Amino acid sequence: MVHAPPRFETTAPIRVNLYSDTQTKPSRAMKEAMMEAEVGDEQSGADPTTNELCDRMAALLGKEAAVFMPSGTMCNEVAILVQCRLGDEILAHPLCHILHSEGGAPAALAGVQITPLPDEGGLFTAHSVREAIRPKTRNAPPQRMVEVEQTSNLGGGRVWPVEQLDAVAEAAHEAGLVTHMDGARLMNAVVAAGVSAAEMCASYDTVWLDFTKGLGAPLGAVLAGSSDFIGEAWRWKQRIGGAMRQSGICAAACLYALDHNVDRLAEDHENARIFAREIAQIPGITVERADTNLVFFDTSGTGMTGAELAAKVRERGVLFSVMGKYRGRACTHLDVDRAGIMDAATAIREAVASV
Repeated sequence: MVHAPPRFETTAPIRVNLYSDTQTKPSRAMKEAMMEAEVGDEQSGADPTTNELCDRMAALLGKEAAVFMPSGTMCNEVAILVQCRLGDEILAHPLCHILHSEGGAPAALAGVQITPLPDEGGLFTAHSVREAIRPKTRNAPPQRMVEVEQTSNLGGGRVWPVEQLDAVAEAAHEAGLVTHMDGARLMNAVVAAGVSAAEMCASYDTVWLDFTKGLGAPLGAVLAGSSDFIGEAWRWKQRIGGAMRQSGICAAACLYALDHNVDRLAEDHENARIFAREIAQIPGITVERADTNLVFFDTSGTGMTGAELAAKVRERGVLFSVMGKYRGRACTHLDVDRAGIMDAATAIREAVASV
């Protein structure tokens, strides 16, 4: 049975929403930018705001061209559809988004299989790639792509070091494989590492950035690569129903985010570190390393599952997500300030003490 998404129904109003950075809402200034956007027919190349966004993103990511998509999941799937064929194999981490969170789309849409490279923290090494490369035979699936996720969500928000990214890409290219970066939280990695986006994804054939997470836009992602790749990506965008018309209204929110919401990601990272420090002092809570805006923690020592603790905390007006039987995740973002972080930590402390 397929279950509907959670409705967050509770007797208490939600004061602090740490469920995900996808919960951010566009600010008044962002909505004003959307209302004032100059628009046209995107599919005909006549929407000036969308064109500006794509040009800026291609330059930011160091690629030849870019295309605006409704979502990051669509970016991943289009990148796979363009670069892979039925029966191909993708090498990726076992915690990757394309394996866990896209409804089986790589198999359902592209007919590819994903082979996990099970290293720690959502990251893998060039050695793991080379170990996974097989001789080409008629019995084995063609190995076509190596995929990385920057930052690694289920890996705890870990940031791939540039040197490791480059080494992984070199190993992939040596074997004739293409490289793809899921850059959902790429700018979190950029801010945390102090490295430009172009440098971080220089070794990757294709990459995308999501605007609906820490950057605070209501929708939209941009996929970038070579001009030939983007030409084919447009065909798949059309095929799977993502071609848009006056998309400049949405692209304007993304442009606003680039201008106003990138540097402030450092605040989210600091809030995550403070939250991690606070809840680490709660008996029974074990906290994982927090590199960026994601704080993962284990609830087994409290005598409660993650879902049980989440329910108690929700009654206190605080949301966090449950990522496993005893694994919770709190995600800081622009709609939660320092006071909210402390409020959320207090709610967890009270919930644990009430058991």
